[in-house]
Amino acid sequence: MDAFYASVEIRDDPRLAGKPVLVGGSKRRGVVLAASYEARKFGPRSAMSMAEAMRLCPQALVVPPRHERYAEVSRSVFAIFERYTPLVEGLSVDEAFLDVTESRSLFGDGETIARAIKRDVKAELGLTASAGVAPSKFVAKVASDLRKPDGLVVVPDGGVAAFLAPLPIERMWGVGPKTAPRLRALGLNTLGDLASADPRALDSMLGSWGRHVHDLARGIDARDVEPDRAAKSVGHEETYEEDLVTAAAIERTLLRHASRVAQRLLEASLAGNVVVVKLKYADFTLRTRRISLPEPVSDTTSIFTAARGLLREFDPGPVRLTGVSLSGLVDTASDGGGAQRKLFEDEQDVRREQFQRVEEVVRAIGQRFGEGVTRAALLDQDEKLARGRKTR
Repeated sequence: MDAFYASVEIRDDPRLAGKPVLVGGSKRRGVVLAASYEARKFGPRSAMSMAEAMRLCPQALVVPPRHERYAEVSRSVFAIFERYTPLVEGLSVDEAFLDVTESRSLFGDGETIARAIKRDVKAELGLTASAGVAPSKFVAKVASDLRKPDGLVVVPDGGVAAFLAPLPIERMWGVGPKTAPRLRALGLNTLGDLASADPRALDSMLGSWGRHVHDLARGIDARDVEPDRAAKSVGHEETYEEDLVTAAAIERTLLRHASRVAQRLLEASLAGNVVVVKLKYADFTLRTRRISLPEPVSDTTSIFTAARGLLREFDPGPVRLTGVSLSGLVDTASDGGGAQRKLFEDEQDVRREQFQRVEEVVRAIGQRFGEGVTRAALLDQDEKLARGRKTR
């Protein structure tokens, strides 16, 4: 998909059309999640700090992200993909590999199918997508990025080497600002240069990754499209305008993250038993801690309790980012919506079931009345008074 988050925001609010739009956090401490093509002309890119993006494009309009909305639109996009082949491997909410080998007798060749998908996405969702058609995953990925937005690049079976050879080395997966100068210092400027390089020299520079890079540069990529690839983790994190300096402030963010993660787990019928907490300090040092739970969980209270316990393992100091994720995921839908029941349930099992019911109620209220549902512990004292509530 082309500038997916920004494109969804512009589609939903036509007043943004034709204007430079940045989706992300606050102007001081946030990160750009997506930039419209109007904004990209001035230099902003995803993963850039919002402060830097605003220096490059001070006229940009900053829109806070709506992850639930993007997930909803993503499901519609993937439903279109699956009309043409069941072999869909999602890489993220806005990108996927499709194997259409067995679909050609129904829909035509790869180019015809790609055009049909792009047409359906535009007609039904009002969004544009770019596609690459090629014999392998790596080449298709490279091709899909070349003519954005609304692009289509076809690489025939016999044309892979000629297609890859002139492209700059930055088109290779994993070659970024740190690796590219080292390769260029050796005279390796294009994918063709990488393809003709001595594999042993690449191994000495890049380690075990070097041989893989050599193969990809020659168009050798035997990986299959893996449909229904399960998510490895579900998480949420946030960068803050002001550093968090107290344990209480950090705990509040962990509770908010745990609540977001729990709702996403509920929607996906997943549970997990490995809780991970991430903190990034004011000096940009990143630290993570994890704990394995005896049984999979999917409710806010269980996730937050584990995360709060992990907080004691971190060094004190001003924190600019916090995050919580859950891995070791299992499908809860196949066993009727929860872990296998024990013959004799203990008090902890009963409490966990109660916690799960709370998540279901929160989700139901949110679906009916919007995203304004939150826990009392996450309300500032002034907000509590404004709402006319007393909390204990």
